[in-house]
Amino acid sequence: MEDIDTIAVLQDPVRRRLYEYVVAQGREVGRNEAAEAAGVARTLAAHHLDKLTEAGLLESGSRRLTGRSGPGAGRPAKVYTRARAEWSVSLPARDYRTAAELLAEAAEQAGLDAGLCAAARSRGEALRGSAAPCAGLEEAMEMLAARGYEPHLEGVGSAEGEAAGDTGTAARVVRMRNCPFHAVAERFPPLVCGMNLALLEGLFGADGPLRARMDARPGECCVVIEASKNNND
Repeated sequence: MEDIDTIAVLQDPVRRRLYEYVVAQGREVGRNEAAEAAGVARTLAAHHLDKLTEAGLLESGSRRLTGRSGPGAGRPAKVYTRARAEWSVSLPARDYRTAAELLAEAAEQAGLDAGLCAAARSRGEALRGSAAPCAGLEEAMEMLAARGYEPHLEGVGSAEGEAAGDTGTAARVVRMRNCPFHAVAERFPPLVCGMNLALLEGLFGADGPLRARMDARPGECCVVIEASKNNND
């Protein structure tokens, strides 16, 4: 299926709500949960979720949602997660990915890491403009969401933190489920991850209430945002 046909699948408003909900969870989502979140019947949700899977926008599997096994545990249920494939539409066709990979390869071979990070930090500062640095994590999440990072709050007081068993000692951080530079970062991780960190350092400021730091985790952006040591968010 062509990229434009794949993205057209999301024109249906129910299908789009289901897709956005699954993507936002960052974990496997069952049909009942997705249907309730989208406000539709389970059979309709199942139909649209399977269409999203056929289009390559979601991946499906099966597991027992009760967490039990053996007799009486029930049948495995179908679950869905976001597909890792990337989709883009450009009319007429453009190939910016190849250009980015060639530039990254040349920068890496020439040892231009420091220069690239300096340029990224300056770009982050320019994106922030004359505005004051973000005052808190919630404001940072809005800024990151606008740039496609898909941020989520983790730690004390967050759903992820409670699920992970936080007992009140872990600090809150903003993690990001999406790296906007994922395709190039896969081929040149030190170079591109360093660039991404520098960009976010410029965006949030060197001496502001928040700071960006490297904390790589499989399947997520390599950078997290947290309160500066001299600031309690």
